[in-house]
Amino acid sequence: MKTTTLFLAATMAAFAAGPVLAADAEHSMAVQQEQTAMNMFGGAIYAGDPALAVTAALVKAGGGADDFSFASALVAMLGEETVNAEVAKLTKQYGEDEVNTFIGGMDAAIGFGLKRAAEAGVTMPEPAELSGTELAKTLVEAGTTPDGTFWSGYLFDKALSNRLHNQVMADINTNASYEADKVTHKILNQAMYDVAQALGMEDVKLAELH
Repeated sequence: MKTTTLFLAATMAAFAAGPVLAADAEHSMAVQQEQTAMNMFGGAIYAGDPALAVTAALVKAGGGADDFSFASALVAMLGEETVNAEVAKLTKQYGEDEVNTFIGGMDAAIGFGLKRAAEAGVTMPEPAELSGTELAKTLVEAGTTPDGTFWSGYLFDKALSNRLHNQVMADINTNASYEADKVTHKILNQAMYDVAQALGMEDVKLAELH
């Protein structure tokens, strides 16, 4: 994962300013969603209670809240050989810059999400007893909409709530860019579809944004 670590160091500089919520950006997202009943980057909205124990398990797999690494979480779930092969595949598909943005964007999303949850008075429970491929399968299932398509926005809604997901998107849009946010959602759609296929979850469909 040395290459991935270098990717991460370069990308995270764009998020170093910390979360600053742009009220107008959040309002714009909310209006769009009310009109379309879709997440900003596609897929159905999940409006139920978040699966916080699963989110806590992901954070634990990635090294904990204070030192979370999405790359480390992937290795913990799938193994280093599988992750290196997927990073190489995604780099060939999207280019190194977008893969950098994706990995850094996932770290930023978790960091902003945990901060926003704490501000909202949400207490994270003990992690669910999930690890390895069982955790990976659970994340795929959590992000799969009723029509069988994996959408990153649906996963983020379930991980935190749709309201907190909107706040995190506004944070990323403000501290990095709209395009960085879109790239993060886009590549996560592809990556988790790839994970689903590797784990034999062949009924999972690939999102249009990928």
